[in-house]
Amino acid sequence: MRVIIGSKNPAKIQAVQDVFSNDEVSGIDVPSNVSAQPFSDSETREGAINRALQCIENESSDIGIGLEGGVMYVDNQLLLCNWGALVTKDKKIFTASGARIPLPVEFDKDLQNGTELGDIMDGYARKKDVRKNEGAIGIFTNNHISRKEMFVHVAKLVYGQWDFQQQK
Repeated sequence: MRVIIGSKNPAKIQAVQDVFSNDEVSGIDVPSNVSAQPFSDSETREGAINRALQCIENESSDIGIGLEGGVMYVDNQLLLCNWGALVTKDKKIFTASGARIPLPVEFDKDLQNGTELGDIMDGYARKKDVRKNEGAIGIFTNNHISRKEMFVHVAKLVYGQWDFQQQK
């Protein structure tokens, strides 16, 4: 089976490869068609679905996967959020969300002004390409959970839903 993920981000590709270990997995650059920094559960989910839908349009794809990171508020607390979507050739859509952790209050202003979390994290952590490596989740969990692991969890959730439907 050929699985295409709507990203060239190594953490996302490795996460999908871990879940679809017996399949051919590749990544392509596709737009999320939402804000560069999704700012709600709804917008982050929509970005994941949009990426997966574009992947399934590729003639060689059996399954399209979209993984999207975003931020959201719960009771005025800024949180990291993430969503995944799996789309089949017949356009069945499976979605799931994963880990949520609080982000520093000082991030709020820059995020509101349009700066992406990945760019903020590079400065905050004094590292380069945090989004392609441990991610904000890795920084704020002291590497107990990496960005890849966070997306493995979401990929397993969408895969499990799809697999369940295959058994029916």
